[in-house]
Amino acid sequence: MYAEKLSQLLKVPHISMGTLVRQELNPRSSLYKQIADAVNNGKLVPEEVIFGLLSKRLEEGFYRGETGFILDGIPRTRTQAEILDQIADIDLVLNFKVCLKKKHLAHYQDMHSMSKLTDKPLEDYYKKQKKLLNFNMSGAPGETWQGLLAALHLQHMNALSSSQKLSV
Repeated sequence: MYAEKLSQLLKVPHISMGTLVRQELNPRSSLYKQIADAVNNGKLVPEEVIFGLLSKRLEEGFYRGETGFILDGIPRTRTQAEILDQIADIDLVLNFKVCLKKKHLAHYQDMHSMSKLTDKPLEDYYKKQKKLLNFNMSGAPGETWQGLLAALHLQHMNALSSSQKLSV
């Protein structure tokens, strides 16, 4: 939701890895069998497929004159971040932090412990490069959006965008 809204505000494409992969789940795609086999066996789609799709999409965008992008769904590991750095210049990584209510906490505790094992090295990687912005998700979506714009210093763009939509 926020990636799409930011992409519209900044006038850059929102590149969702999930969407790129789903587009290849067409029987006519050369990657169909490889992706379908991974998905049907409960495995992750191989990284060479993921980065092949991403590289192709970024190259197509470059030739169309795109000057930036919002990337959604990748990287998920430090290794992926290192590979990504070889194919694209990443300016900023937004890390959305969600605060769960106590009644939901017990259910997610095991899952959270597992994700910390992979998230921490990734966060440290971007923190060391001074590219990480942690953003706490709290409040209603409207409040969260305004807080995100403030954290990114984009309030002025949202005001311009809103005023343009109102004038007829």
